[in-house]
Amino acid sequence: METFAETIIVSEEILIVLLLVASVVALMASRLRMPYTVGLVLIGLGLTFVPSLHFEVSPEIILFVLVPPLIFEAAFHIRLDDLRRDWQTILLLAVLGVLINTFIVAGIISWGTGMSLTVALVFGSLIAATDPVAVVALFRKLGAPRRLQVLLEGESLFNDGTAIVVFGLMVTIALTGDFSLAGSVTDFIRVAGGGIIIGGMLGLVVSQIIGSFNDPMVETTLTTVLAFGTYVAAEQLHVSGVLAVVTAGLVNGNIGPHGMSATTRIVVFNFWEYAAFVANSLVFLFIGLTIEIGLLIENWYYILWAILAVLVGRAISVYTITSFNRDLPWSWRHVLYWGGLRGAISLALALSLPAALGPATRQLQAMAFGVVLFTLLVQGFSMERVSKWLKLVKRSPLQEEYERRHARYVAVRSSYEHLLHMARQGLISEHTWQRLSPLLEKQKNNLIEAVSEIINQDPEVKSEELDTARREALRVQRNTLLSLLRDGVISEEIYTELVGEIDTALTSPLFTWSNLLTGARINAPIDRMMMVIIQERDLPQVMRRLMETGVSLAQLPSTGGFLQQRNATVLIGYPAEMEASLLQALQETTRHRVEMSSSATRLAVPGAASRIRVGGAVLFIFDVESYHEF
Repeated sequence: METFAETIIVSEEILIVLLLVASVVALMASRLRMPYTVGLVLIGLGLTFVPSLHFEVSPEIILFVLVPPLIFEAAFHIRLDDLRRDWQTILLLAVLGVLINTFIVAGIISWGTGMSLTVALVFGSLIAATDPVAVVALFRKLGAPRRLQVLLEGESLFNDGTAIVVFGLMVTIALTGDFSLAGSVTDFIRVAGGGIIIGGMLGLVVSQIIGSFNDPMVETTLTTVLAFGTYVAAEQLHVSGVLAVVTAGLVNGNIGPHGMSATTRIVVFNFWEYAAFVANSLVFLFIGLTIEIGLLIENWYYILWAILAVLVGRAISVYTITSFNRDLPWSWRHVLYWGGLRGAISLALALSLPAALGPATRQLQAMAFGVVLFTLLVQGFSMERVSKWLKLVKRSPLQEEYERRHARYVAVRSSYEHLLHMARQGLISEHTWQRLSPLLEKQKNNLIEAVSEIINQDPEVKSEELDTARREALRVQRNTLLSLLRDGVISEEIYTELVGEIDTALTSPLFTWSNLLTGARINAPIDRMMMVIIQERDLPQVMRRLMETGVSLAQLPSTGGFLQQRNATVLIGYPAEMEASLLQALQETTRHRVEMSSSATRLAVPGAASRIRVGGAVLFIFDVESYHEF
């Protein structure tokens, strides 16, 4: 009998091997331009043919260990403002869509295979939850519309909890034969509502604790405790752990970061990005390792009916529900339909089927494995082509031309530098280099002018390139500070202070190098400072408009209002004669505020800053004796 220590060591060895496999597959998938999740499933399937390898995964490992970080990370990064626009559609897809899928899939399977309706309902509920992880990852890489990503992720987050609740009800009906509509609705509300309440309360408490101190490691640990502890607490109280974690992630992600320093935000975000990668990699490896090819072959007839039923049910639910939202393009509706992949939740529910269902248990598992495999390998693998066919990512001709010219410039510059290196090493003669270098130099200069021409024509291209260059410069500065700390040139206190400044700039949604965007700089001396407090949703248009003026800008993190609504604070340095034009620009670009003022009212306070309310902004204006930028 193995001791506890031996069990831990064996588990550690298995985990190391699985992570190594996941890393290798991710690298290969990037080279082959395929979703790495699909590669993980294929590798897992291949490993099942190794005779000496027998791998079993319990549903508890998936539900209690791997699901919480996946759904917490996704919920943590979703902004409530993004959800607000389509919350009705997301809610309908997550609740009504699950019910439609459950009953339609069950009806088709029962009619096509002769399976009893109660057992078919169990299958319909366990396969109803979508898991579009591979699709969302692809969308992020392609630059698909953010709103479409939120629709897919939002539906998946909430329908996981809905499907698990419905699955529990359907299993009870199949085992007992008792069905009470009123009782089922009451149980659903209790389990789902209880999970949402617990998640909201714990998320709010942890967010308040995080805001009371500044320690990146402790704050990251608190979010970890929140993700796993919320799930365990909810399950112990017999309510939905998945919905509890989703709610906790949403609350903590929208409130918690306001109490964090910039460095802490970077640490927390990087940690959860890595945790989600590890959990996601293990889930898809487990899918491949758990599926028994022989079981699939034995039940191929039922699997074909299951795939057909799932595709039909998904089509009816998606196109019916999205018809109420006429604002959604038809191409997006097609993506919502084809992007309804199945994954971790369906696998866990299939593995948790009670043996009391008899022979139907293995049959339902085979059907679930077959559907999961089909959606991942067929729908997941073809999603990039479907996205391009539907033209989800629309790029302007100028952006394409910029990419073409920039690539030519990089290629020519590389050849120039390579031949220069060869000439210095004596690998080619000086005579040959003297004849080739003017030609390459001329070609390089011509391409520089061609790239500059495109950049000056398209502000978006200019903005993207400047932002990329700025972030790379900040990362180099951060690494340099770390080297100075290691060499003992600067103290820990100075390092923390300077890195905090860089991290604040890195996490700023809009960069402050306005002079780079405008190409112009105010020559008049700066003798005024304006602090502008606006709602964050107004920030992009405010920053764009102010950047056009050439003033110096700096954005500071700020919170305020009920439940710490997201505000933004912008500092502006400017000459006094520009004040009227700046006030006009703010009047035109700030609109999201309950209390509006049609005109600016100066409140002169002796010995203090003047306060102004313009549109949806509150301003404080200071006279400054000297102004310096760092």
